[in-house]
Formats: sequence, structure tokens, C-alpha cells
Amino acid sequence: MALCSSCSAPLPVNDCRCSYCGTRNDMDFAAVDRYTVAREPSRRQCPDCAIPLQTVRVDTGAGVFAIERCEHCYGLFFDVGEVQAFLDASVTPAFAVNLREIALINEERGAVRPVRYIKCPECGVLMNRMNYGARSGVVVDQCKDHGMWLDNGELVHLMEWKKAGGQLQAQKEQAEERERREYVRPVPDYPMSGCLETSAAGDLLGAACTVLLETLFR
Repeated sequence: MALCSSCSAPLPVNDCRCSYCGTRNDMDFAAVDRYTVAREPSRRQCPDCAIPLQTVRVDTGAGVFAIERCEHCYGLFFDVGEVQAFLDASVTPAFAVNLREIALINEERGAVRPVRYIKCPECGVLMNRMNYGARSGVVVDQCKDHGMWLDNGELVHLMEWKKAGGQLQAQKEQAEERERREYVRPVPDYPMSGCLETSAAGDLLGAACTVLLETLFR
């Protein structure tokens, strides 16, 4: 259980604000020992707080990641493909799907947040909202050209979801969907003109046979 960085009281699973002293806590890096914050601020700005982001270097043991973080709301901005790379480097691959654990994680960690569209910290264009992994329960904000924004607590939610086999389940479902699409092949669309020509030829042949038979048996 995570503890408040100010008063050491137990923190709610899905809320970064301590219910005892009101301090806002970093939910994602609370249990990470090997990370450092760069002195120079990033040129990118937090889409919620409108202040320069920090560059945080995180050592997962399997790689070092430079992630940009807001020092006020603790939101995180990852470059394109970096969220998945971070999950792969920090979470042991699951070989079984624990549906009960996944449901529990989504229920406990799923925070009810108002729907809002935020701008990309790099280009300023409104980002698209998407459910990471289709069924993770984490709705992230994505700019296809520059990266992905996660609110405070969403990274640890994804890590727990993957550990319980959530990503494995999503991959299996995607593979099954591809197989269904390949199995149900569309019926070839033959030209109608060819069918009409064949039908007309058959009618002429039948008429010729009828005339021949009438001639022979008169």
C-alpha cells in the first residue's frame, strides 16, 4: 500500500490526494527507487497545469527512460511507443490471464474523471482519447505524431493490469478477431454482364435443340 509522502498515512488506491493532510502524491513513481529529475525544465508544457514539464530519468533495470512529468499534477508524457516499451521493461511477462484480478484492478484503480480533451504538449493539437489495450480501463490521451499523456496513477494501473495478464488477454482477442476475418471471406462479385450473356446463349441453344427435334419426328 502506498503511503503519503508528507504524513505517511495510507493513500487511497485510485486517488493521489491524501485524505488526512491533503497532500498530492506521485502515484506512479512512489515505489520507484532509481529515478532522477533533470535540473533544466522541458520545453514542453503540461496540458492541464500550463507549466513546463520535468524530465525524469527512470532506471527499470532493463533500460533507462526519459519521461516528462508535471511536478504539480504528476501527469506523464511518453514519446510514441514509449509506454509499451516501459511496460515491457518494467513488468514481467504474464503467461496466464487472471480475469478476477483484472476486474479487481480495474474496479479499485479506475478513477472517475470528467471527459476532457487536452492538447499535445509538443504540437498543441487536441489529442484523441483511447482505451489503452482496448480493455485496460485506462483512457489515455494520444497524439499519433508525438506521444501519449497519462494522468497520475494511470501508469501503475497499466503495470498491474499487464502483470495480471490483461495485455495477454487483449492480444489473444485480437488474434482471434483476425482469424475470424480471414475465415469469413467475401463472395466474389462476378460481372452481371457475363451471367446475362451465358443465360442468353443457353436460351438460343435450347431453342435450336427444340427445332431439331421437331424436324426429326415429323
